[in-house]
Amino acid sequence: MERTLILLKPDAVQRHLMGKIIARIEDKGLQIVGMKLRQFPKPLIEEHYAVHKERPFYADLVGFMTSGPVVALAVEGKDAITVMRTLIGKTNSAEAAPGTIRGDYGMSFSNNLVHGSDSAESAEKELALFFADDAELCDWKPVGRTWVYSAEEGVH
Repeated sequence: MERTLILLKPDAVQRHLMGKIIARIEDKGLQIVGMKLRQFPKPLIEEHYAVHKERPFYADLVGFMTSGPVVALAVEGKDAITVMRTLIGKTNSAEAAPGTIRGDYGMSFSNNLVHGSDSAESAEKELALFFADDAELCDWKPVGRTWVYSAEEGVH
């Protein structure tokens, strides 16, 4: 099982898409093991996006991500990082495929609704930033897991 960080950005919150996006995650068969809604402090957002610090859009990105509440989710499942990135869709929402979150709900490159970790290393670092206390994450086994994964996949 793999864990990843998913952020529902301020545009998703402002557009009342939180429930729809969370439902898409759960409908896919992934499990939410941590969730919080808050306006995260600027230093945390700056650290999260530090990889983009030298890029011209960095200041606007930090400003956008601190402009309103964000939902941070810790999501777990087999190949959760790849599955979530596929479910989210291309960064430019106008080019994202129908059926993806961005393809169905977005039109913008910058206001693109969702962030998802892009690798296991990123997920580990990002989860530690947004869920610094291990007590904020729940280890639990959904009773329906046997209906999500085949017994041959060894995920039980």
